[in-house]
Amino acid sequence: MTTPLAHFHPFVPAGGVGSRLWPLSRADAPKFLLDLTGSGSSLLRATYDRLAGLSDGRVMVVTGRTHAAAVCEQLPELTEEELVLEPSPKDSAAAIGLACMLIQRRDPDAIVGSFAADHVIEPAEAFHDVVREAVTAAASGRIVTIGIPPSSPATGFGYIRAGAPLGLAGAPHALQVEQFVEKPDEETARAYVASGDYTWNAGMFVAPAALMLRHLEASEPALYAGLAEIADAWGTPAQEEVVDRVWPGLPKTAIDYAVAEPAAAAGDVAMVPATFTWDDVGDFAAIRRLNRVDPEADCDVAVLGENSRVLADSSTGIVVSDTGRLVALIGVEDIVVVDTADALLVTTREHAQRVKDAVSALKQNGDTDVL
Repeated sequence: MTTPLAHFHPFVPAGGVGSRLWPLSRADAPKFLLDLTGSGSSLLRATYDRLAGLSDGRVMVVTGRTHAAAVCEQLPELTEEELVLEPSPKDSAAAIGLACMLIQRRDPDAIVGSFAADHVIEPAEAFHDVVREAVTAAASGRIVTIGIPPSSPATGFGYIRAGAPLGLAGAPHALQVEQFVEKPDEETARAYVASGDYTWNAGMFVAPAALMLRHLEASEPALYAGLAEIADAWGTPAQEEVVDRVWPGLPKTAIDYAVAEPAAAAGDVAMVPATFTWDDVGDFAAIRRLNRVDPEADCDVAVLGENSRVLADSSTGIVVSDTGRLVALIGVEDIVVVDTADALLVTTREHAQRVKDAVSALKQNGDTDVL
């Protein structure tokens, strides 16, 4: 008798530019391809390695055609069958839906797991324990999300309201999900955290592929039909023609709206709380948290970049530089300096989230050469 884990097929949607990390993260070098923790591995490489230990090395990656060469260079063991290329960004529902369809055609009993390429998770052993429990809970016929116990009343994440324990053998921590809540204001977020009934929604899903697709078909029939046409042609001589014809017309929506929220309303969603540390590396304040300061340094300034040259006096913050140019900091607090060949960013950790607004302004001004 096979276990649910034998049918577990994890995949990694690797998309998004990471505009809050500009000018380090660009359209042609998005954050998942970068080493932002000083570990020597990109976020994608670390994610792949973390998942490979759960599935005998069987991990699918869904990414854009423009990133195919870079992804293959970082993951030389990735087979052609496990690399799915999108012609253009279509948000998470299209990427996740196509992965589910392709995997289900190989294994009708597949339990899929969707894990973003740009999360930092430690330790791997704790992550594996939680995912195994999620796979067991998913085998009972549920979509299972992994909830992150909130460390602060963050307004940049969605929240999950959990209910009663499910009492599942092999998944003792699984809880019924009552509701997915979109990003709240600060007062609401404080109330959520104080109640103890909410976790952050990190966008990690483990579920029977058939159940994911059933909810996708019910809520987004046009998207489902288009993906089904693509999946039917996948691996045949018609694949490229069908993808290029169908993909541009697919509706653009997030998996939370297309599947998670309606599934939760139907009582089909469970949650297993995380026992590992998690960070989505959403801005430069996060990079500062994840990078240690040289213990021999006189200042509390983290430095990232192989060719960085930093002189700091009575300062705190982070400098990211690969230009070899000297960056001197004198008497500045919580500074963020990102020095690249064609763009220089100077801000503070408090305003790190506003970098995205600068990227929007550059687009409006037509300064696309630095994006």
